[in-house]
Amino acid sequence: MGKHATHIVWDWNGTLFHDIDAVIGATNSAFAEIGLESITLETYRELYCVPVPRFYERLMGRMPTEAEWLVMDEAFHRHYSTHRLGCELAEGVHALLERWQAAGRSQSILSMYGHDELIPIVRDFGIESRFVRVDGRTGPSGGTKSAHMVRHLAAMESVDPARTVVIGDAVDDAVAAQDAGAYAVLYTGGSHSRGSLETAGVPVVDTLAEAVGLAGEITF
Repeated sequence: MGKHATHIVWDWNGTLFHDIDAVIGATNSAFAEIGLESITLETYRELYCVPVPRFYERLMGRMPTEAEWLVMDEAFHRHYSTHRLGCELAEGVHALLERWQAAGRSQSILSMYGHDELIPIVRDFGIESRFVRVDGRTGPSGGTKSAHMVRHLAAMESVDPARTVVIGDAVDDAVAAQDAGAYAVLYTGGSHSRGSLETAGVPVVDTLAEAVGLAGEITF
């Protein structure tokens, strides 16, 4: 391992962790509390964006007030903590992580899920040892990933951003990768439709196996 080797930064929610059904369930449960109509998976994928208050703006026709946003955010996370309990890792994740590590290449997780909640979940799935670093969000929720990505990569001295590939399910993952000087591959199994992901101008794939295959080639 070293700066000559490709490093993968994995997103968690919607990428390694297949939780889109929990996200939709929590979103609609939260909407019910504030009088918004429920939405389908297709609608969610077409409209979802970050910062998250802009997603609510698309649904409501106006930007939520700060008080409304706080209510929405609290309700979503409260319901998500219950819905996520039935979720598993995406198909083939254990084997993909093992093979990448066994080849002498490094990988890490950067998530916008709260750090204190993320760590025990990763540990419970028995995959913590596959990563050189696992970072969740610190500070308020709902923001973008770019500043977190820059800090995440800077914290790993052996990792060269120019030989790093971010694998995620959101356009924001590609923006964060670009801002940090890294590459990105986007995966259709999470929060965005393929059409939405393709606006980022980076490779879009339907399986994580394809994403890892591209990551092995993209910086060489």
